Amino acid sequence: MAERVQYERFGGPEVLEIVQVETPTAPEGGVLVSVKAAGVNPIDGKIRSALRPSGPITGPRGLGSDAAGVIVEVGEGASGWEAGDEVVVRGAHGAYATHLTASTDQLVRKPAGVTWEQAAAIGVPVSTAYQALRSLGVEGGMTLLIHGGSGSVGRAAIQFAVRDGATVVVTASEGNHDALLALGAVPVAYGRGVVGRLRLAAPQGYDRVLDAIGTDEALDASFELVEDRSHIGTIVMGARAAELGILAWAGGNPVPLTPQEQAWRDEAYPVVLGLIERGEFTVEIARTFPLSQAADAQRLVESGHPGGKVILLP
Repeated sequence: MAERVQYERFGGPEVLEIVQVETPTAPEGGVLVSVKAAGVNPIDGKIRSALRPSGPITGPRGLGSDAAGVIVEVGEGASGWEAGDEVVVRGAHGAYATHLTASTDQLVRKPAGVTWEQAAAIGVPVSTAYQALRSLGVEGGMTLLIHGGSGSVGRAAIQFAVRDGATVVVTASEGNHDALLALGAVPVAYGRGVVGRLRLAAPQGYDRVLDAIGTDEALDASFELVEDRSHIGTIVMGARAAELGILAWAGGNPVPLTPQEQAWRDEAYPVVLGLIERGEFTVEIARTFPLSQAADAQRLVESGHPGGKVILLP
């Protein structure tokens, strides 16, 4: 038997339950993965609570899209993979589980030097940051402002932009400033007077803005600091992007990712796994929980102050 976390009605984390189910079998052209770690993302709770529309519930729903584990069964026609291969699953369906099925297109090999927790942490946040910076055209010599720099997307974006030779200024609570300085960013506190502090941090001005928090303060500051709104992108205010005249990727945006944007997200996985193995990229793991405590894991993420990535260990 396998175990999975599911819900049958929208609501708070308390609607989640862990149940025993029949262990699935590898589909034709796909594999069965024994999950060693699963990432908990803000979008998981938004879908569970119906904050992000997902259609009516017609039966038990699993959740979670980031997973890493070991292939335990290979389906007919699934070439290039064997039982025992360690993998990261892109765009998993029902990652909060002991087992999940995946197509071979979803698989990326996990290097031996990357932990299960690190491998499960990179999916949504790191691929989002990688794609967003490329969509914004961030390059060496530019000055990038990131709102919400202490979150998983923000921390990844800092590292990518610094590697590309950009100057990075981030807004974040003061308790996170030392960690963000260590990543190569210039941290600035939120709150009254933030625009003045941001001007002092980068008197040369800002070329691009990545909004990873979605507050009115962040958007107002962005508009005051960057005249061309096509140089401002958000990952959380997609529903208002067209109205505001800014770029958006997911985050409630009704416009899907372009083929190029999706290709960048897919490209992020092998790139970042290689960087992690070489010690050139940091993934901050805030806390791990057993699968049975998925509700507590989501509560921590929804608190807005997880201090890094939250991971489930089935």
